[in-house]
Amino acid sequence: MSFASKLHDLRIAQRLSLQNVADAVGISKAHVFNLEKGLTANPSMELVLKLAELFRVRVADLVGENPEADDQPKEMVAMFRDLKSLKPEDRETIQMMMETLKKRREQAG
Repeated sequence: MSFASKLHDLRIAQRLSLQNVADAVGISKAHVFNLEKGLTANPSMELVLKLAELFRVRVADLVGENPEADDQPKEMVAMFRDLKSLKPEDRETIQMMMETLKKRREQAG
């Protein structure tokens, strides 16, 4: 689920208007609307933190970076669990491998 969808769903679930959210985090109603529609990309970390605080959720849940979230494939959750149990030097090796794979993908794309 995208940041825009999560933001919209949280606002509706808590029965807040666009203006309520805007006032609570110090932005315009139009900015909240644009965030929910995905028209504004890459909100500032400060804004994301304010929104997470307002909705009482973790930043990771709001931006979709929670590897243990219910909407993640079982394989990803298992990989994350395995990763957490590794020694720091082993995690570092895996991180280097991931960086190499990302660079290859960027070069191929």
